[in-house]
Amino acid sequence: MLERLKSTLQQTFGSALLEAELARDELTVNVDATQIKEVCLKLRDECGFSQLIDLCAVDYADYAGSAWETNQATEHGFSRASQVDQFTDRQVSGMRFAVVYHLLSIENNVRLRVKADLPAELPIIDSVISVWRSADWFEREAYDLFGILFDCHPDLRRILTDYGFVGHPLRKDFPLTGYVEMRYDSEQKRVIYEPVTIEPRILVPRVIRDDNRYTGDGK
Repeated sequence: MLERLKSTLQQTFGSALLEAELARDELTVNVDATQIKEVCLKLRDECGFSQLIDLCAVDYADYAGSAWETNQATEHGFSRASQVDQFTDRQVSGMRFAVVYHLLSIENNVRLRVKADLPAELPIIDSVISVWRSADWFEREAYDLFGILFDCHPDLRRILTDYGFVGHPLRKDFPLTGYVEMRYDSEQKRVIYEPVTIEPRILVPRVIRDDNRYTGDGK
């Protein structure tokens, strides 16, 4: 069934379908982000994908690399979560983000994953609320956590973080400690924001004990 669906989608969408991959009994198609709304309408009306199960985003900065590798320990332990300044081969074209749609065809009992790549500088894509109403809060979450803009969304505002939150916490270059911290001030009778003052964690022990398994005397 997935092979037939793959062939059908390739014939239906033509140049709008950039790639189709069938692996592990899952079909994933990569579509042109500028045509995402038209593609989704056809998937719903002509291919039977009546339900949007999930919509999420991906940040491919430092994809296939590691920001956790370190060869040097400091007095505070091994460094972690360094800033990501370089993109790997996937980002050479400038496509850092992706929006992923998980669809279900109830009548055909088949699932489909749709991906649309977005640029690093201005990640913006059409909203699909008019196609599947369930996309509303999913798109707000992707905006809140990744900073992806959904054009024509009727109420695109943060949904998980505070209204005055700085940055987008699921981006790979967002520091683990964040930028600000908040506390309740009993004198001012309100919550106030301040620069973060979290002390670096010690991730390695300062005292290294000998392990008698490797001393040679067996004791």
